[in-house]
Amino acid sequence: QVQLVESGGGLVQAGGSLRLSCAASGRTFSNYNMGWFRQAPGKEREFVAAINWSGGTTSYADSVKGRFTISRDNAKKTVYLQMNSLKPEDTAVYYCALTPRPVRLGSGPRYYDYWGQGTQVTVSS
Repeated sequence: QVQLVESGGGLVQAGGSLRLSCAASGRTFSNYNMGWFRQAPGKEREFVAAINWSGGTTSYADSVKGRFTISRDNAKKTVYLQMNSLKPEDTAVYYCALTPRPVRLGSGPRYYDYWGQGTQVTVSS
């Protein structure tokens, strides 16, 4: 089993930045791909970014490319999402997730088996 705990969400003005963290415990963290997803009210959960086990390969949704950066520190069992130039449409609950499956980076949420509880990000205009 693995447990994931997100932190770092909050309220920020448009154009601002936030850094989300996701700390893992339990299962061997460094062997698996990790992803960030978000869900806005009334919408489906959507892919934001993903990173492979070594951190050498990343994937981003078109809506966040050039603004968000995903990274990981396997020694700390933590994955990060640096969010810059935030927009009101980035407002959502952000979730980190782990997949033990050999799926393509950028795959949808149904391929991820372990989820954190989510952290709220609100961007005011």
